[in-house]
Amino acid sequence: MNSLTDRFNRPLHDLRISVTDRCNFRCVYCMPKEIFGANYPFLQRDEVLTFEEIERVARTFARGGVRKLRITGGEPLVRRNIEELVERLAAIPEIEDIAMTTNGSMLSPAKARALKDAGLNRITVSLDSLDDDVFKSMNDVNFPVARVLEAIDNAVAVGLEPVKIDTVVKRGLNDHTLIQLASHFRHTGVIPRFIEYMDVGSTNGWRMEDVVPAREIIDAISGEWAIAPAEPNYYGEVANRYKYLDGGGEFGLIASVTQPFCGTCTRARLSADGQLYTCLFGTHGTDFRALLRGGATDDVLYELLSGAWSKRADRYSELRSENTIYLRKVEMSRIGG
Repeated sequence: MNSLTDRFNRPLHDLRISVTDRCNFRCVYCMPKEIFGANYPFLQRDEVLTFEEIERVARTFARGGVRKLRITGGEPLVRRNIEELVERLAAIPEIEDIAMTTNGSMLSPAKARALKDAGLNRITVSLDSLDDDVFKSMNDVNFPVARVLEAIDNAVAVGLEPVKIDTVVKRGLNDHTLIQLASHFRHTGVIPRFIEYMDVGSTNGWRMEDVVPAREIIDAISGEWAIAPAEPNYYGEVANRYKYLDGGGEFGLIASVTQPFCGTCTRARLSADGQLYTCLFGTHGTDFRALLRGGATDDVLYELLSGAWSKRADRYSELRSENTIYLRKVEMSRIGG
């Protein structure tokens, strides 16, 4: 079946599934501690979609053209028995690839093996610096770099490859440690991806002056090693790929702020409470949970998806301005990155 397309003829191909809005980190660019404290109104258990409900939504999206799934959060590994969901999703015939984004804090050897055996193909680990002090200041729960590096090794050991590293770059905080991180992962097969600091949600205090443009990062890395652009792996890939000319592997740049890629965006996002968002910077969602719990048929679910995607005209990053940054956008902790 052909993919659904939106108003700009962008196909539906990827679904990012948030399984929880909770996280054991308090990263300053995502869940700042002063906002997400003890009294923050996180979703209650009965508000979060069950594995059965998530599977049903995923099957609906597969019918609409989705072939790739990414499990996110919050921190997805705080969701108990998450490998059971992976197994359910891997059984959907149309799905070709299942990935997960995690902070690595709970990715033990046993958990990595369970995820791989359940059908997870790849994993992305968030790691904002190899400098322990810098990393601890960014995750804000005093979690050490060494434990994340162990998690990466655990993922590699069971074949969850290629393992990718997501590094959010914020000026004056970790931009001085990027060369160290790039150097560490050269010749390892692990692929770092440097992400421009974005105005996701409404609580991270984003300012344009805190953004380190991708061009600046490229210039810094090319000052150390000879590099060249590489072709995208697939249509709609968010990262611009670069290869080291000495065979040291590759790295990526995700430049949503200075080089928007809205024109080829094929991603939908399902929040932990069953809301469909058609943009990372969305201000409102389409409620799947109400239909799921109201006895809707598969055809009714598909009609909801088809209607929402066909109306999609999102291109926030292309339209970003001093006014848009103050919109009440959904928090990244609720829909994943």
